Amino acid sequence: MSDLRELYQQVILDHYRSPRNCGALDDATSHADGHNPLCGDRVRVQLRVSAGTIEAARFEGAGCAISTASASLMTEAVKGKTVAEARAIFASFRSLLMGGEPAEPPASLGKLEVLGGVREFPVRVKCATLAWHTLEAALGASGDGASASAPDTTANSAPVTTE
Repeated sequence: MSDLRELYQQVILDHYRSPRNCGALDDATSHADGHNPLCGDRVRVQLRVSAGTIEAARFEGAGCAISTASASLMTEAVKGKTVAEARAIFASFRSLLMGGEPAEPPASLGKLEVLGGVREFPVRVKCATLAWHTLEAALGASGDGASASAPDTTANSAPVTTE
């Protein structure tokens, strides 16, 4: 078990030190900003959604190792997925962190399963889910994802705060 925990820690540290899909997405169709006032984590999730599929997902922000790794892993997990699939992944991920039964088998979460140990530290669950709640807000801002119009920073942005 300690070897598995060590592997999970290595994956989290790798995504923290070298986050994937980090930086601005110039042709985003929607975005949302998230903030966790309890610890100061901030994230902006930017999406390019076309015909109901997330073609690109990127994030910017500053946060702890868990928050940053979760955002990095999230962007990898949702790219190429439909909006409905991304929401289903979030539902399974949230269940995993809350200690409940995931909507889908844990294997369907892939690398996201490394964050399952966060459930042992309830105060850190908000760190792990901040980017996901922000993704949900960005998906809400894009409607069904069918719009491919240029980003409008007022109409396509939704603030998220987790407390």
